[in-house]
Amino acid sequence: MSDFEALTEGLRELATELGPIPRTEHSPLWLALDQGGHASRAIVFDSSGRQVARAFAPINTRHYAHEGHDDRVEHDPEEIVQSLRTAIDDVAVSLGADIDRVHAAGLATQRSSIMCWHSQSGAALSPVLSWQDRRNAELIEQLRAHHAEIQQLTGLMPSAHYGASKLRWCMDHLVEVRTAFAAEQLHFGPLSTYLLQALLIERPHLVDPANASRTLLWSPASGDWSPRLLELFGVPNCLPRNVPTAHHYGLLPFGSRHIPLTICTGDQAAVPFANGALDEECIYINLGTGAFALAPLKQDLPTAAPLLRSVLCSNDQQLTYALEGTVNGGASALQWLAERSGLDVRRGSEALQRAQVAALSVPLFINGIGGVGSPYWLPRVESRFVSQDETAALHHIADNDIEQLVAVIESIAFLLMANIELMQKQLPQLQHIVVGGGLSSSRYLCECLADLSGLPVTRLAETELTAKGLAFLVAHRGITHSGDWLRDARSSEFEPQLAGALQQRQQQWRLEMAALQQRRD
Repeated sequence: MSDFEALTEGLRELATELGPIPRTEHSPLWLALDQGGHASRAIVFDSSGRQVARAFAPINTRHYAHEGHDDRVEHDPEEIVQSLRTAIDDVAVSLGADIDRVHAAGLATQRSSIMCWHSQSGAALSPVLSWQDRRNAELIEQLRAHHAEIQQLTGLMPSAHYGASKLRWCMDHLVEVRTAFAAEQLHFGPLSTYLLQALLIERPHLVDPANASRTLLWSPASGDWSPRLLELFGVPNCLPRNVPTAHHYGLLPFGSRHIPLTICTGDQAAVPFANGALDEECIYINLGTGAFALAPLKQDLPTAAPLLRSVLCSNDQQLTYALEGTVNGGASALQWLAERSGLDVRRGSEALQRAQVAALSVPLFINGIGGVGSPYWLPRVESRFVSQDETAALHHIADNDIEQLVAVIESIAFLLMANIELMQKQLPQLQHIVVGGGLSSSRYLCECLADLSGLPVTRLAETELTAKGLAFLVAHRGITHSGDWLRDARSSEFEPQLAGALQQRQQQWRLEMAALQQRRD
């Protein structure tokens, strides 16, 4: 190859990596507001999916384990609103003259977080009860005889993570909430609704399908609140009006202008759109505090149990669903290990690879962080290490930090695989796995998913998957053609390999989980 040919080939590779050049300096920009458990982000993307500007403001998460309430997780609603305003103001300043190119905005929030507020003043009447909060699990257990009915009506398995039991708790325990209800001045619902009311000029009382569905009070069949579910949970209908994902929610102050907010959705529902239009042969996995696997559906299913049936997106013409599996103990399980061992789990998980594991004696980890989600649905499980060798000393399990780290990472892969295998039975066309999110930096976790599934795994380099997916929906008004949306050219590929020892541990882990299910039943 001549020097000229080599230069040409190098330029071609660079062009592929960088993607298409923006059409003009006047092409539209899109603002994505991503309200997460640790921070609020405001990120501006161009029409090809490149980040143009970004800002974030941290928020606090309050855990009450030290007070004997390890099932309570809260945020301060005013802090969340202020964090979003700060991020919006900061990104507006950073854009300079380009602020006039921002055509519209979207908002994504954690789907199962709820709160209560005054309908007239907008004042918060409760904290934000996080999606991680399970304080009213007792109500879910009391409704056990109705679980099949609830699942049939909602497409979800009854869980205290979802909003209904938490809304009922607020009605039962918060005097301010009961007082506002008696005065017919109570609004409550998903966090997204409160934020729309707080941020937009019109102060709308609206909700999209992705957030509405995570209350356990919404019916996909009617696209509205279910009178039967409201009756079962003993919750009054102080809930917002249902509208599609793509909707004119109102006007957002942005610098000296007001821009339309045209998309509202849940964080996980936005993730599959980060790379553009949906691929119906792909399983999308977002690896964060929890781990969520989604597989788009060509058409709705009558039942998905023990998986979930999720709403990804809707406009005036169509509603797009997905099969979903949820693992509560993702990065939170590694944090659990870090607090007990002092191990730098982030560096350790990023450095770990297949070859290093082969020489280790790896225990099993029963991952009950936040309760075991789909497909097992075990709300209270003691997280612990289990030796595969009955003769092994218990102190060996407790003392070897690296083996513990491997076991925790494998437990996340095992839980995800329990969901993936069920997805493949219903959707045999699934041929590929795409992963992203902070925990995807664990090379070994990606290798485990490839080896156990027998499918190639693509790891996206983009770290802001929710924001990028949200920006795609804003740019395309919820229509799923990709246009010139930039796919992540910096992704990594993991091909499946033979992994006999890993599969043996997976089989033993399944036996342990089956025993837990049997004891519950």
